[in-house]
Amino acid sequence: MKKTSDGRQSRRIESSQTAIHERLEEVVRKHLHHPFLKPYAKHNQQAFDEANTWLQQQRSPLIIDSFCGVGESTWRLAERYPDCAVIGIDKSAARLDKHNSHCQHARDNYLLVRADVDDFWRLACEAGWQADAHYLLYPNPWPKPGQLSYRVHGSPLFPSVLTLGGQIELRSNWPVYVQEFAHALKIAGRTAELGTFVAEHPLTPFERKYQLAGQTLWRCTSAN
Repeated sequence: MKKTSDGRQSRRIESSQTAIHERLEEVVRKHLHHPFLKPYAKHNQQAFDEANTWLQQQRSPLIIDSFCGVGESTWRLAERYPDCAVIGIDKSAARLDKHNSHCQHARDNYLLVRADVDDFWRLACEAGWQADAHYLLYPNPWPKPGQLSYRVHGSPLFPSVLTLGGQIELRSNWPVYVQEFAHALKIAGRTAELGTFVAEHPLTPFERKYQLAGQTLWRCTSAN
């Protein structure tokens, strides 16, 4: 699945799509019934194996922070939940290399992993991972109608998100993305709540930037 680009700006998202995609239910049901069988890339397998070893050593409830970017959200979640093991995943070495400038002090209950979620999520499912919580914070919205398959809920990876379990929380500054995600969860038989919110303590640089720019923040939460 295509990931967040480095070039996102704080401008409001513009799209000709103003409501839930007309093909969303068809696409979600197809992916729920047809497993994604793409072979694993070697570097993703290695990254997962290292993360799995670390997680087994932690012996703590798991929180996943997908598309973590510079890892500020991963660090903040680790601080908020000191009794949990938090794993942040991002495919960009350039973003992850900036992590030290986005955390205040070291913590030993989180790990940043460079990997594609396409493989990492599926490998985690195969290994039997069960998350207490899974955060998907400001993924690239891919706002063109033809880009539905690039969005988390429109991709073949959506069933992996469901299998990993836990409380799922997705945040975005594009309401359509959140509405679609909530609808996809309901199609899959999960509950979903969505609405606007104010980030009292922003988790990511983008969340901070969007809020300072006066943009409305949206989120969808789903209990396991």
